[in-house]
Amino acid sequence: MNAPRHPPITDVAGRIAALDWARIGADLDAQGHAMIAGLLDPLECAALAGLYPRGELFRSRVVMGRHGFGRGEYQYFGYPLPEPVAGLRTELYPWLVAIANRWNAAMGIATIYPDEHADFIARCHAAGQCRPTPLLLQYGPGDYNCLHQDLYGEHVFPLQVAILLSEPGCDFDGGEFVLTEQRPRMQSRAEVVPLRQGDAVVFAVQQRPVQGTRGVYRVNLRHGVSRVRAGSRHTVGIIFHDAL
Repeated sequence: MNAPRHPPITDVAGRIAALDWARIGADLDAQGHAMIAGLLDPLECAALAGLYPRGELFRSRVVMGRHGFGRGEYQYFGYPLPEPVAGLRTELYPWLVAIANRWNAAMGIATIYPDEHADFIARCHAAGQCRPTPLLLQYGPGDYNCLHQDLYGEHVFPLQVAILLSEPGCDFDGGEFVLTEQRPRMQSRAEVVPLRQGDAVVFAVQQRPVQGTRGVYRVNLRHGVSRVRAGSRHTVGIIFHDAL
């Protein structure tokens, strides 16, 4: 029998600490997103996707077609967040906060994020942003997610993480994760991120700094999912700010 690719999911902190954060930071600086291969294994992915029917775990359900968001649906987890969602959110944040603060400094944004996620959530809650934002998304044939930004209020952490829970070519076809980038006075650039089951992508929520010939400028980003041609696709999204 093959050894598991990871320690038990209870060791989420060690798993995240073992990642190549220098490479992740460099990729984020260069292109606004970074892939993490195999963050979760297939059994962990199946367990997370299997939470979708458990309505007691969620605070709200959104049918995208009713709001012009696309087709498909998603549910926001309620507090207390289930594991491993809570652990992923808490343990990823300290590794991303240095990048977030560096980006804000480069873009001339005065906001400085605290070192610990609990302190940032306290800041959100003091401003009335008290609703948790981690979510589980479900797509079937013909479903898609329009390009968007997950903002939710005044306090926005500039990076978020999506983890694909289904296997392309086996569980579903199509449904590629898509990012677009709009630079000033230029046409939009699109990129497809080739995720496999258990892979994560870290990406900019709204904007990132880019060094130009006349200094640093801000680039706007949006993300979405292309049309699922067959099968069923599940994703978990880890957003670090809470919502109004």
